[in-house]
Amino acid sequence: MYEYLDKIQTPADLRALDVKVLPKVAEELRDFLVSSVSQTGGHLGASLGAVEMTLAMHYVYDTPQDRIVWDVGHQAYGHKAITGRRDRFPTLRQYEGLCGFPKRNESEYDTFAVGHAGTALSAAFGMALGRDMLKKDFHVVAVVGDAAIPNGLAMEALNNIGDHPNMNLTVVLNDNEMSISPSVGGMTAYLNKILAGKSYNRAKVKIEKLIDGIPKVGHQMLQMTHHAEEALKGFMTPGTLFEELGLRYYGPIDGHDLLTLVEIFKRVKELKGPIMLHVITQKGKGYGPAEENPEKFHGVTVFDKVTGKTTAATGPAVAPAYTKIFGDTMIELAKDHSNLVGITAAMPEGTGLKKFGETYPDRFVDVGIAEGHAVCMAAGMACEGIKPVVAIYSTFLQRAFDQIIHDVCLQKLPVVFALDRGGLVGEDGETHQGVFDLSYLRCVPNMVVMAPADENEMRNMLYTAVEYNGPIALRYPRGSGEGVAIEPGFKKIEIGKGIVVEEGKQYALLAIGRMVGVAKAARSILKKEGLEGAVVNMRFVKPLDEKLLVSIAQKTKVLLTLEENSVKGGFGSAILEALQKNGITDCAVKIIGIPDRYIEHGKPQLQREQCGLEPSQVAEEVKKMLKDSSPYMLGVVS
Repeated sequence: MYEYLDKIQTPADLRALDVKVLPKVAEELRDFLVSSVSQTGGHLGASLGAVEMTLAMHYVYDTPQDRIVWDVGHQAYGHKAITGRRDRFPTLRQYEGLCGFPKRNESEYDTFAVGHAGTALSAAFGMALGRDMLKKDFHVVAVVGDAAIPNGLAMEALNNIGDHPNMNLTVVLNDNEMSISPSVGGMTAYLNKILAGKSYNRAKVKIEKLIDGIPKVGHQMLQMTHHAEEALKGFMTPGTLFEELGLRYYGPIDGHDLLTLVEIFKRVKELKGPIMLHVITQKGKGYGPAEENPEKFHGVTVFDKVTGKTTAATGPAVAPAYTKIFGDTMIELAKDHSNLVGITAAMPEGTGLKKFGETYPDRFVDVGIAEGHAVCMAAGMACEGIKPVVAIYSTFLQRAFDQIIHDVCLQKLPVVFALDRGGLVGEDGETHQGVFDLSYLRCVPNMVVMAPADENEMRNMLYTAVEYNGPIALRYPRGSGEGVAIEPGFKKIEIGKGIVVEEGKQYALLAIGRMVGVAKAARSILKKEGLEGAVVNMRFVKPLDEKLLVSIAQKTKVLLTLEENSVKGGFGSAILEALQKNGITDCAVKIIGIPDRYIEHGKPQLQREQCGLEPSQVAEEVKKMLKDSSPYMLGVVS
């Protein structure tokens, strides 16, 4: 099908080609990516923008001996395609198929597993340190996006790299002026200033010509000339910041001029010390629909290659997503809460706050990819009487754990945490599963942790959180709601109060969040077999409704807890702790949740099946427990 791409199984095959045919390879690779991802969905835009850069790096560097470290991995589909995995693209993001991110156990060319932004510089620096300590000889190249380089971890790495002027390490700054949404912040403004000015090399030529025109008479004049040169460099050279940090800066360079990129990488490869190569790319390059709508094509579902339109789903209407319900509720609450502020970390669209930001631009803050800063900033705002709502995906809030403990909860500050994508998230896989939040939040003093069972409970919990005077977290899943009708107005929920959804004495299903629906479905299955049990929506993981729990445990001796969270330290653990605290030792208890391992990418239903969280599986567990009449305490899930 492809004249050149079909011949490339490894980068060695690429390097065997004449450099003049590389633009044709880029054309074919771009077409392959669009064709493939249109059939599977995935992260397309950034990878299209990185095609030429990817080919140039693999053409010049001796991979996998030389290390290329990708940041996030949204840019790495082209890298995967030319490193022996093109035939696996039909399985992209499917169970046991090709991972959507670089993954060490998938290929020797994936030098570091990534899914969270800002890690490439630290990882590459560590590799270079290890290389030098072991006296090995290979190149290390870190590819980092313009939105990720302001991340705290990346800035810490840059600071550290500057202390090693003799270390051979190349940083490729892939600047497309976007993360998922347009980039924000002072670093973005600085990079934009570089783009608006002259290129580094042209500026340097002008400086040299100007310096040459200054009479060089005597020692004092030589000193003055040197000072003048440094001052002019600081004024005219765009990469001064990076040079001051200890990296030699080259750029900006057209990231789609493939032959020039190859020549530049060849030259950079021969240089000593830390290098910053500033490459300008266009997200979605070469595919019209992606160029016109880069936010949409950052991550897409199956789409029509010709039109770029998402393939219409068939079947019944889908309920609004929890993300949309959150965003709409924020706008509604803001009308009566003038101090309400929405905060996100580079995800206004993904968290549902984009419309809130458009409606209340003075009450919306996007900090960029800086989750720790977002939380600490929210703490500072809370000190001044603001009610900050920090909307961050569960998996990304992990990055701000110290700020949650030290800056918010220690001071009992009224910060609301809205954790989107709580639970299993499907095709994004291990790096994005939000299955640790109930565990890592409930262990922190002063924190309230709750999860809604449906849309109305979501709205009422957010209202309750905004009215609450202390740290409080609301955790909700990815995808559509339960399809219940939205009730007008709001009702405050009593903190730490659960409710019995269905009555029954033979067993009890204690559930949190989306698992309430699973519990109800499991009960329906069991009821057909003559088994009557209770379904309890505990609502709160912390504080737990111990009074309700004790009353349930006294009625039935068979309890099952359901959660889309790690069984280690999560909701089920809280139940066991509360039973022990209240002296209840004659109940059979089984925790059903996420086992102590990372859950691979795949369809959400398949992931739930792997964890025993489908209604039919829960029903089978109930029947097994009812057959065993001996009392025991069990806190392990297989």
